Amino acid sequence: MGRVVRLFRRIREAWDRSRTARRTEQGKEGKAGVGSRSHNLFEAAAAYVSACVDDDQDGIDEAAGRVSPEALSFGVNELACRAVIALARERDERPRDVARALLGLPAT
Repeated sequence: MGRVVRLFRRIREAWDRSRTARRTEQGKEGKAGVGSRSHNLFEAAAAYVSACVDDDQDGIDEAAGRVSPEALSFGVNELACRAVIALARERDERPRDVARALLGLPAT
């Protein structure tokens, strides 16, 4: 139970940092909520990861420009967590084992 609480605390802290970064960026633009960095961070993360898989540098650059680097990092991390959880459920394995297998690491 403690691990879950720590995980959600870390996610919330990352989200708060991301939100602060977006507000700072919007303040610099002078157009709160408008501009190239006002896109949904999860849409940007999905586009970024998809472009990486396809080795599409233009797509990578475009997706990376949609949100702040911190927000993109948070979105990619969230996507990775959800993907590992989905695969673990599908395979009826522990998320740790699935993550290690995806990275080509030996089982623990």
